[in-house]
Amino acid sequence: MSPPVAPPGWSRWLVPPAALSVHLSIGQAYAWSVFKPPLESALGLSGTQSALPFQLAIVMLGLSAAFGGTLVERNGPRWAMTVALVCFSSGFLISALGAATEQYWLIVLGYGFVGGIGLGIGYISPVSTLIKWFPDRPGMATGIAIMGFGGGALIASPWSAQMLESFGADHSGIALAFLVHGISYAVFMTLGVFLVRVPRTVPAVADEASSGPSNGSSAGPSSVTGVQVSARSAVRTPQFWCLWVVLCMNVTAGIGILEKAAPMITDFFADTSTPVSVTAAAGFVALLSSANMAGRIGWSSTSDLIGRKNIYRLYLGVGALMYALIALFGDSSKPLFILCALVILSFYGGGFATVPAYLKDLFGTYQVGAIHGRLLTAWSTAGVLGPLIVNWIADRQEEAGKHGADLYSLSLFIMIGLLAVGFVANELVRPVAARHHVPAPTKEAADVTARQQPESA
Repeated sequence: MSPPVAPPGWSRWLVPPAALSVHLSIGQAYAWSVFKPPLESALGLSGTQSALPFQLAIVMLGLSAAFGGTLVERNGPRWAMTVALVCFSSGFLISALGAATEQYWLIVLGYGFVGGIGLGIGYISPVSTLIKWFPDRPGMATGIAIMGFGGGALIASPWSAQMLESFGADHSGIALAFLVHGISYAVFMTLGVFLVRVPRTVPAVADEASSGPSNGSSAGPSSVTGVQVSARSAVRTPQFWCLWVVLCMNVTAGIGILEKAAPMITDFFADTSTPVSVTAAAGFVALLSSANMAGRIGWSSTSDLIGRKNIYRLYLGVGALMYALIALFGDSSKPLFILCALVILSFYGGGFATVPAYLKDLFGTYQVGAIHGRLLTAWSTAGVLGPLIVNWIADRQEEAGKHGADLYSLSLFIMIGLLAVGFVANELVRPVAARHHVPAPTKEAADVTARQQPESA
């Protein structure tokens, strides 16, 4: 499947909706906590066990992004979106079979392994394409697409809760909900597959830097300039590994809370005069998703103005303060708990959306998709650490006879420490040494490339 090249007159503003159709679908992963209590009840699982499909999905996200990043660069976004569609939807269908037959290992295999591959390929599929279309505003461009991943749960959380209420929260109801998810997301992701285009590499003036869509000549953003580093060289630089630590710490601190969001808010206020119902907890997950989504476009766009390092100082430093407020005062004030959680999730989402632009600033656009894929192994690590820390500690505290907010106090203080480590790593980021740069092509070679580039597809 050859990459579809944009014809003359193609508006670059059609590319973000294509990316959104994929990211809004795979963003369902952030609504997994809605399925945790029904699965625990129907299949007799512990909190740690019910988190396993989600953990494995995030592990596979990072691994498939790392190993598939070069293939995505080579084969183009349409190929990647097709692979993501097949894997992600198939994962739900396998999970539906597992729930129907009460074979939990099939849910782990389907949602975690097969679906996780779809997550990884789908996540990175539009990133390098968007950066090439929007060299003038990379933070905004990637934020628009990755906003969809954060906002997927805004749709999936209430939708899943409604299906479980209608179909039943037993194993057959869960199976039917998984089946509907798999079919529906396949249809929606198909829109992105048919809509996406890659830019022509011939130089042209960026047409819509300060306005909306137009019918002007927008198929060819400006040619590649500045520092360019290959993916192979990038992983040998200290800058890559500093960013790896930054992303890993930020994700670990956020994903453990997000994965257990529904039961956490229920536990925090279980012993108060205003307990949280199951429906309200699902609404809280959706609210967190909206903050996650808003942070991805809002904070990543802000990074275009104030710089990537400064925005990560905000994510990590203020984020640690928010965790401290929850740990110390969260169970005494529901508005405080919710407000701090919303700020944390906006930073969490903003961190994901900003990191491709951070990579572009450091390594250029040459193989930014492949570099981004390798960096997402940090997400794989965090996908195990975050839920494991929160769920394992909560299970141990419950066995010790504790309840309510006491189940999570230690976890929250650990998250503060992780954010502090990430803050230090961000301070260590410096420009990439010249020895890692890809030599600039000669004018004659560039002219040959331009003449060989197809005009349309």
